[in-house]
Amino acid sequence: MDRGLGERLFKFAIDVIKFLRNIKNTTEITVMKYQLTKAATSSGANYSPRQISLREMRESNYWLKIYKALDIGDKETGKYLVNESGELKKILGSISSKTSK
Repeated sequence: MDRGLGERLFKFAIDVIKFLRNIKNTTEITVMKYQLTKAATSSGANYSPRQISLREMRESNYWLKIYKALDIGDKETGKYLVNESGELKKILGSISSKTSK
């Protein structure tokens, strides 16, 4: 695993978990928290098979955009996480396209 990107994926997962800790649970929020936590942590865990990592980061980005659109959670942290997941998605996509050739 690339140490820099691997550490960045790990930090992203930790930041997502910390972000979600401060959001009050409702029925739909509980499901959303589960889906986002699963996707955010899976991206780093599945970094070696890059297609899986990319798919999970895409899903993380999707869920974070939903949180942002619904105005759920800390606005600044949410904005940072949407941006970070977008950048990580681009990096993983670039690596995936280069390695699949």
